[in-house]
Amino acid sequence: MFKIIKDQSDMVEEELVTMTMPSEPRRRRVLPSGSALYRLSAVLTLALLIVAFSLTSSAFLSVNNGLTVLLQTSVIGLLAIGMTLVIITGGIDLSVGSVLALSGVVAGLTIKLGLPVVPAMGLGIVAGAACGAVNGFVITKMRITPFVATLGMMLIARGLALQLTGAAPISRLGEAFGTLGNGSLFRVVEMQANGFPKVVFPGIPYPAILLLVMAVLGGYLLKKRQFGRHLFSVGSNEEAARLSGVSVDRTKIWAYTLSGALAGLAGMVLMSRLVTVQPNEGVMYELDAIAASVIGGASLMGGVGSITGSMIGAFIIGVLRNGLNMAGTSAFIQMIIIGFVVIGAVYVDQIRNKS
Repeated sequence: MFKIIKDQSDMVEEELVTMTMPSEPRRRRVLPSGSALYRLSAVLTLALLIVAFSLTSSAFLSVNNGLTVLLQTSVIGLLAIGMTLVIITGGIDLSVGSVLALSGVVAGLTIKLGLPVVPAMGLGIVAGAACGAVNGFVITKMRITPFVATLGMMLIARGLALQLTGAAPISRLGEAFGTLGNGSLFRVVEMQANGFPKVVFPGIPYPAILLLVMAVLGGYLLKKRQFGRHLFSVGSNEEAARLSGVSVDRTKIWAYTLSGALAGLAGMVLMSRLVTVQPNEGVMYELDAIAASVIGGASLMGGVGSITGSMIGAFIIGVLRNGLNMAGTSAFIQMIIIGFVVIGAVYVDQIRNKS
C-alpha cells in the first residue's frame, strides 16, 4: 500500500516537473479569434459586394460615386458608433432615428431665432445627448427594459419634431448651414480658358473626416480607457461588474447619453447635406445602425463589439444601398433586402453565442 502511494506521488511529481520545466516552445495559435474571424468575414462580404456592383455598373467605382458612398455611410456610421456602445452593455437604442430628427429641428429653430450656425448645431447635439440621458435614466432608475424605454423615446422625439415644426420643413437656413454636410477638404478647382471653373479633385467630404475622427475616439474609448472596460464588464456580467466596484447605472447612462449625442451629430450632418431641416428624416435609421453593429461583430447579448467592426458593417450597408440604387432597384425592394440582412446578422449572432 505504501509502495502504491509512493509510486503515485512520484508520478504526480514527474507531471509537475514536466509542466514547470521549460520544454519545446509551443506552437502559437494561428487561427483568428471569434471576433477577428467575424470582422474578417465582414471585410470579405464588403469586398464581394464591391466586386459584384462594379460588374453591374461601370460607374460604381468612379471617384464621384465613392464620395457619394462616403457621404451616405457617414450618417449610418455615426449612429453605429453610439449603437455599438449601447449594445456592448447588453441594451438597445431604438430612438436614434427620431433623436436625429429632433436634434436637427432644434438646430433649425434656433438658427431661425438668430443664433449662429455653430452654436445652434451644438444645441442640437446637446438635445440629442439629453434624449439619450433620459433613456439611460429610465432604464437604470425606473427599471424599464431598454426596448420599451427607447421605443417610448422614439415616439416622443418624433412627436416633438413634428409638433415644433408643424410637420413642415425648415428652409432658408443660410449657406453656412450646408458647409458641414457639403464641404470638403483639399478640394482643387482650376479656371478654364473659357472662364468657367473646373473641379480637378472634389476633395475629402467633411462628413467622412468627422466619421473617421469619431471612430478613432470611440475605439480609443473602448480599448484604452476605464469606461470602455466598464462597458464590456457590464455587458458580460452585470452582477459581477457591480460586485467588482463598477457603477453599472452610471456606465449605462453614459452609454445612452453618448448614443444620443452621436445621433444628434448625425442629424447635423444629414440636415446640413439637405440644407433644410426635415422633421420626417431618420425613419428606420435605427435598423441600419443595429445592422451595422451586429454585422461588424457586436453581440445583442452584450459584452462583445468593436468600433472597427461597426465601421465595416456601416460600409456594407452603405455600399449595398448605393449599389442597389445604381442598379435601379426600387426603394421597397431595398427595404426587403435590408430586412433580410438584419435577420441574417442577428441569426449569425445567435449561432455564435450558442457556440
